[in-house]
Amino acid sequence: MLDALRLSLNATAVTGFILYISVALLLFWLFQFIYTRLTPHREFALIRENNPAAAIALGGSLIGFSLPASNIIAYSVGILDVVAWVVIAAVVQLLAFGLTSLVLRGLSRRIAAGELAAAIYAASVAISVGLLNSACMTPSA
Repeated sequence: MLDALRLSLNATAVTGFILYISVALLLFWLFQFIYTRLTPHREFALIRENNPAAAIALGGSLIGFSLPASNIIAYSVGILDVVAWVVIAAVVQLLAFGLTSLVLRGLSRRIAAGELAAAIYAASVAISVGLLNSACMTPSA
C-alpha cells in the first residue's frame, strides 16, 4: 500500500496537480469576475443582502461553467489546451445567460427583486448548458 501511495504521490504528479488546480481556480475566479461584471444586477451585493435568487442564479452559472471546465482538464493535453477550451466554455455560459434574458424578459430585475422562479430557471439553463457543453468537449477519438 505504501508503494502505491509513493507511486501516486510522486513529485511529477503533485507538481501537475498544483499547476492544474492553480490554473483551474484562476480561470474559475476570472469567469466569476467577468460574469458578475457583465450581468446587470450586482450578485455579491444582493447575496450580502440575503437575496437567495441572486445566490441561486450565480451558483447555477458557476456550476454550468465548472462542468465543462472539469471535463476539459480531465481530457486536456496541456495547460494551453485547458485555457483555450475553458475560455470557450466561459463564452458559451455568458451566451446562455444572454439568451435566457431574452426568453425571460427582465431576468436581472427579477433576480434583484428576489424572484426565486426566475433564478431557478436561470440556474437550470446554466447547468443544462454546462452539461451539454461538457459532453461536446469530450474527445470522440
